[in-house]
Amino acid sequence: MSIVITGANGFIGKNLIAHLKAHNYENIVEVTRETTEKELTAILKKAEFVFHLAGINRPINEAEFMAGNRDFTAKIIDTLKEYNTNCPILVTSSTQAENENPYGASKRASEDVVFSYKNETGTDVYIYRLPNVFGKWCKPNYNSAIATFCHNISRDLEITVNDPSVVLNLVYIDDVIEEFTKALTGHSNQVNELCEIPQVYTKQLGEIVELIYSFKSSREERAIPTMTEPFTKALYSTYLSYLPEDQFSYPLKMNVDNRGSFTEFIRTADRGQVSINISKPGITKGNHWHHTKNEKFLVVSGQGVIRFRKIESEEVIEYFVSGEKLEVVDIPVGYTHNIENLGDTDMVTVMWVNEIFDPERPDTMFLEV
Repeated sequence: MSIVITGANGFIGKNLIAHLKAHNYENIVEVTRETTEKELTAILKKAEFVFHLAGINRPINEAEFMAGNRDFTAKIIDTLKEYNTNCPILVTSSTQAENENPYGASKRASEDVVFSYKNETGTDVYIYRLPNVFGKWCKPNYNSAIATFCHNISRDLEITVNDPSVVLNLVYIDDVIEEFTKALTGHSNQVNELCEIPQVYTKQLGEIVELIYSFKSSREERAIPTMTEPFTKALYSTYLSYLPEDQFSYPLKMNVDNRGSFTEFIRTADRGQVSINISKPGITKGNHWHHTKNEKFLVVSGQGVIRFRKIESEEVIEYFVSGEKLEVVDIPVGYTHNIENLGDTDMVTVMWVNEIFDPERPDTMFLEV
């Protein structure tokens, strides 16, 4: 199947091409600004599906809107009709097509060209009036507020928010590409004459900025955003894609003594925290119990033993653990417990606790096992 993609070097084009290649679509023909008219004609003669993503949205003069949107779309349609390919076409329009401005008028005119093609030939056409699209690989400081905010905030650069109460309708690039792939196989989300991305987020600008700033501070606070909210999850992934390449890593505070070290890794408001505990050979840590706080221990390197004793009992329970056989040990409440390194090397334990440590309410009572 010969799949033609115009605007192949653009934000949506790059994501679409990467997705299609990852799903074993092979005959993908990329059309860019460097593609000549002769080359385009030869490409369209063999096309079996066209993703028409190219367009003009920030021209030097208004006349370029019609030339880059309506006229270029008409050139593609005329070529397809000339060679009687009856090739399906997907076109990215804009919600601006509903507005009376030069850009909106050019996108609406482009839609009309495509609808005429459908009426004349009976060919399947898919027109998506996209709102603001966000995600990885979108060019910052161009026409995407989210791309600009993610880029600038991650670099401690200034941003401008004239009105935080402005409401944006947004779609995430992965949702867009998933929907486009469904259209490719004839399963688009058709709503009357147009097609729509099923998941649209409606957010205030100030809320978006606040979230992005929280992502930046989360690295220092060892926090993770709440991923149960789909928009937060998508925006966080987007933010990470704009990190400077020399700042992918960040340091953690290691609490080191002669026994080894203890380092907090991740904190969450609703899922507790994860820490890394390193114990030197022969070292025992713990010897305490909790009322409500509960933990999970996972030894990933070295070998040792985890001991338990119910606080009113003298019976000691032992679990021998090793990085050679990964298993999680739950630390129940009401049991004093410790962990001892029985090996000749450092023992590394991943520890999860159900709540972030509160020095005012540590819920930790010391008692020898």
